Amino acid sequence: MSQAEAAAPAKQADDTAQDGEHKEQEESAEGQEQPRQKAWAARRDLIAHGPEFISTLVGGDQFGQSGGSHYGDTIIHIGGSRTEASVATPGPVPGAEMERLAGTFRETQDFDQVLTRLRTERFLILSGGRETGRRTAALMLLHRLGLDRFFELEPPTAFPALSDQVATGAGHVLCDLTVSRTRPLREPHLLALRRELERRGAYLVITVEPSAALGDISSVRWDLPPAEDMLHAHVTSVTGESAWPHLCELAAVKEFLAQRHPPRQIELFAKEVVALHHGQIDEQRLAAYGEAAVRGQVSRWLTMEPSLRDKAFLMSLAVFDKAPYAVAAEVGDGLFVRLQKIEDPAVVPRIPLFGTSREERLRLAHATGYVDTEVTEHGPVIGTFFAEFRDRRTSPLLLEEVWNRHPSTRPAVAEWLRKLAEDRRPLVRTRAASAAAQLAHFDLSSALAHLIEPWADARDSHSWLAAANALTMAQLLQVPTVLRILHEWCTGEVESRRWTAIRAFGLLGPVHYEEALEALLDAARRQPPDENNADTEDDKPSEATKQFADALELLLLAVKNPVLAQLAKQLDPDHTDRTARPYALLAFFQACTQSKEEDSGRPIVLDWYGEALAAGNRTATRHLVQFWDALLADRTHTAQALAVLRGWVRAADTDPESERALVPLLYALAESAVNHRRITHLLRTVRDSGGVPSPAADRLLKHLSPA
Repeated sequence: MSQAEAAAPAKQADDTAQDGEHKEQEESAEGQEQPRQKAWAARRDLIAHGPEFISTLVGGDQFGQSGGSHYGDTIIHIGGSRTEASVATPGPVPGAEMERLAGTFRETQDFDQVLTRLRTERFLILSGGRETGRRTAALMLLHRLGLDRFFELEPPTAFPALSDQVATGAGHVLCDLTVSRTRPLREPHLLALRRELERRGAYLVITVEPSAALGDISSVRWDLPPAEDMLHAHVTSVTGESAWPHLCELAAVKEFLAQRHPPRQIELFAKEVVALHHGQIDEQRLAAYGEAAVRGQVSRWLTMEPSLRDKAFLMSLAVFDKAPYAVAAEVGDGLFVRLQKIEDPAVVPRIPLFGTSREERLRLAHATGYVDTEVTEHGPVIGTFFAEFRDRRTSPLLLEEVWNRHPSTRPAVAEWLRKLAEDRRPLVRTRAASAAAQLAHFDLSSALAHLIEPWADARDSHSWLAAANALTMAQLLQVPTVLRILHEWCTGEVESRRWTAIRAFGLLGPVHYEEALEALLDAARRQPPDENNADTEDDKPSEATKQFADALELLLLAVKNPVLAQLAKQLDPDHTDRTARPYALLAFFQACTQSKEEDSGRPIVLDWYGEALAAGNRTATRHLVQFWDALLADRTHTAQALAVLRGWVRAADTDPESERALVPLLYALAESAVNHRRITHLLRTVRDSGGVPSPAADRLLKHLSPA
């Protein structure tokens, strides 16, 4: 029997088990229908948890892209330079390099104390993160001792062998010594090394990672001096002090310093500033340098030093920039596992539970951490630790680099994002959709095929919402043809895609309300006759009606008066096409149930009416009253509409603004005899949870029935 024949039964059994598992998952998904998230709540999640290009709803409830500058199509390629450790080679350090470093080095506050310790003890362990200038600091400590010879040592296979590399009367630096629990530093070894250094009149500085397992052995922490001080040193060493006041005020210089780049990038940027000073480049090229520097760093991250797990964390942070650090780290491990399966399927991914420190991971990512209040569906959480890239361009450039220049990662990244879209946390689901939108910005067809279309064709509404959010944000990123795709889906025959497009049009309303209304009304006219009628046997709206109403509700609350005017036409008895009337009525009713979370729960529509009244906007107040008349006259909505009014009256007990808006609204509604009876009966019977009559209802009743 061949090996393949012997393996066949096992493979068949495995395939059968997988088929059974998939079938079980499908049956489970069918049997447990997930509740449909309210449209307005979904919109709030998108705004609360989306990336920077989703603005908070201010200034007329407008979506929009964040600020920033674009400097044309200038492209600067920065290549070649790697981290300090990879540039350095064992052997003598050239005198020219030492003089160059000495001319631009800036000491930290405790530099003299560290120098005294080195002079006394003959050796020093300097702990610092990658790209913090730790090698330069080590060399400058030795330089300040007045030595004239300097050597870069090669890491020894065994620490005691280090003594064999020591030269008499020289300064030595050993960069990036690996120290771990399996390769520890021991006190006897250090004492022997110190005796050898004293005998030869030599000095040694060893640099290690902050995470090095040093145990009881003492070390000195190296932290960067301010970026402005380093840039000042590099620039003025060539231009002199007189040029600095003007150069440091340039917008491109200020923006570069605000991002806190590593020393190597500061040195390269300084050369560009000097070139500008000498008239060799213009300010546009200088400004474009910042993006080129970030792009070069991103390329080095993905092709050079970090481990695969670190690369996965960087990619995760690109998706969860300015989000809780713990979330980015947690889900990043899931991406690492998927990448490892592609890179080497035979290796079982190993995730060290207590490996690299949080600080070191942020340092690697050129990111910063800060404590802030986290917005969750359960309320604000104070004291959450967030992480963000120091340069805001890092996140999109990193995603673009991964997706377009390393396409072998696409299956892992796509599977990872699809899994994130199923997460229970709105933040995670929203960021998965935003990542898909950005990938669509880089390559629409692949993002559609890998992510957006599978979401839209799935069976659950959470996946449809992920697709809708992704297309919404893709349109905000000005991805071509998105509106055309949405119109085709909205008027098409596939229910899940139609739902996706309808929700996306609702979300896009603030910036594309005319296109959204046109598409939604066109889709409504194309619905089969039995779906056009909102009244079913149990007087509940059909699923199609709820879909369109959700989208119109979003448009109505986000855009307000222009959409209100268009929807009010659907209530006109003389309107030739009354197809959209049930959708418009349900949308308005749902809007009336929403309240301002940030403003003591005040009803949004009631507040809208009060604002229109105060502004003298008779058209808006007339349309709002017209909708309320229609709700009270429609048997499908009468009882629920009266329940909403009852809630508004209770709110007026503690909110004078709501009461002031209710007086003219109820007066206008009570002009007909039928509505007068309904409203006065409601006011006489309003009670709080304890059965106590409403004081506001009594006052409102007096306005309607003056003595």
